[in-house]
Amino acid sequence: MRISALLGCGVIVLAGCGSMPVSGDVKAVDASQPGDSQVQVYAVAPREGAPPSEIVDGFLESMTSDDPAFATTRKYLSADARGTWRPGGGTTVLAQAPNRSGPLLHDEANRAARDKETTYTLTGEKVAEIDAQSSYRPLAPTDYSQTLHLVREKVAEGKEEWRIDVVPDGLVLGQSDFRRLYRSVNKYFFATGLTNGRPTLVADPVYVRNRTDPVTRMDTATQTVRTLLAGPTNWLRPVVDSRFPEGTALRKGVIALPPDDQNVLKVPLNGKADKVGRSACRMMAAQVLYTLRDLTSARVERVELEGGKGSLCALDADDASGFSADNGSDGADSQYFINDKGQVERILGATDGTEPVSGPLGTGTVPMGSVGVARDEERAAAVSAQGQSLYVSSLEADGELAAPLVTSTAKKAADRLSPPSWDGRGDLWVADRNPAGPRLLRLAGGTGEPQEVRVPGLDGARIEALRMSADGVRIALLLTKDGRTTLNIGRVERRGSSVVPKISVEDLRQAAPQLTDVTAISWSGRSRLVVVGKEEGGVQQVRYVQADGSTSGSGALPGVNQVQSVAAADDELLPLMAETEGDGIVKLSPGDNWQTVLKQGTSLVYPG
Repeated sequence: MRISALLGCGVIVLAGCGSMPVSGDVKAVDASQPGDSQVQVYAVAPREGAPPSEIVDGFLESMTSDDPAFATTRKYLSADARGTWRPGGGTTVLAQAPNRSGPLLHDEANRAARDKETTYTLTGEKVAEIDAQSSYRPLAPTDYSQTLHLVREKVAEGKEEWRIDVVPDGLVLGQSDFRRLYRSVNKYFFATGLTNGRPTLVADPVYVRNRTDPVTRMDTATQTVRTLLAGPTNWLRPVVDSRFPEGTALRKGVIALPPDDQNVLKVPLNGKADKVGRSACRMMAAQVLYTLRDLTSARVERVELEGGKGSLCALDADDASGFSADNGSDGADSQYFINDKGQVERILGATDGTEPVSGPLGTGTVPMGSVGVARDEERAAAVSAQGQSLYVSSLEADGELAAPLVTSTAKKAADRLSPPSWDGRGDLWVADRNPAGPRLLRLAGGTGEPQEVRVPGLDGARIEALRMSADGVRIALLLTKDGRTTLNIGRVERRGSSVVPKISVEDLRQAAPQLTDVTAISWSGRSRLVVVGKEEGGVQQVRYVQADGSTSGSGALPGVNQVQSVAAADDELLPLMAETEGDGIVKLSPGDNWQTVLKQGTSLVYPG
């Protein structure tokens, strides 16, 4: 049923890719093989006289193809089902391709009916769902079961064939087919309110089809812009806005958006965008630029928006950098750690040398156990070695260490303050793990009285560690409950006065549910995290996880032993750092292997 066209062949299949094998073992091939975006699968129509089992298998196989409009796939359905089945109604992702069992047995009284109708059951282990907004939701592995009902239908005078007349909407795919057919992209919206007095873009990850979408016939870039114009996903919607007016869409008939030979991309919109002002239009163009920046093979250098009445505005990539959460910089490249005296030091770039930071954290007498450096690298927050007190100090001026801003009264060090984290708004976050009164705290601007942040979805779990995203609207939490620590992503909502807003972390969702014991996390870029954890009965692994909880086949990183913490930068090209029990502080540069940087040192962090 599956014909795979590999790019490596480079010629017509009949010419072959080498000689035909004439010896060796015969091996069964599962319908869902490890994903390869270079593999093309073609749908095949049902053959004449095909039995029910072949109809079911052919239908499942056809769903894994790029069948235009699913026209061939629909040939496995009855006339009524062809008109009502909605393949775009969401995607169910199983650990493996669905298993088919059946037909269901009937007693002798129903023997006649069995010759006219039958039922098969699809089963598997469901691990994720993609909704109609293209939003990914990971699931703890659960049993999946759906039925397909088949009938004999008249297809020509005097001729009947088996066809499926009851079928659930959407697609059912194994993980490997899903990874082959879909890719994760970030669409961008503006954080509600201002970050440091300026609009800031927030990544909203979704999945679109590789190559061409069978339903819309749009290429990947056009699909992505279409999802951008449709607005943010439901999970992120309460904390972001789009500058595109409601109802804005691509001009009718647009199915491809290729940049020209100058890397200029023209986006034709309908008339809904005609009345926007110049400032809002430039922000719309920035949303498109950031959404497509990592998608096309050639970097888009300029976006030109066109409305129903002609040109609206244009924006160069360099001018869009001011809307980034890191203010257009390439990300701070300094790494900080605590030496064996409890003092904060800085690693000096490519030389891997070190120096004490300026101020009392670099020369003081109070030993520190963890540190968090503000993203502008002008200040740092540090928690004392026993986890009792949180201090904030300048990294630019000498002076005495100020009084602690937060103090935990827990009896055990492990129950006191977590390592601190700064968001892109300049706010400082820390968790007090005191069993008698656990709290998530925010210090506006890193100063003053701490504000307690509500986290209504904890359900008895305790916050062990936290990391704030650069955009300030998402928080990654390590939550411990019933002896297990899991990674959860929460949405940071701000209501009321902009001076003293009421802040809460809403709609917690578990990321990487396959990891049952997570020990360390760090944001790596705009919508990705580095996670250290173990699967049930497995060994420790370091891998990348998207903010929506999805993982790619290439998410696993080279092995490194006994990782205690990780540190990644907003700039994904900077080295990934890790603190290990046996090798000290190590780094992983792109395309390289782990290398030891320092034999001694703890609490390694990038700014943030």
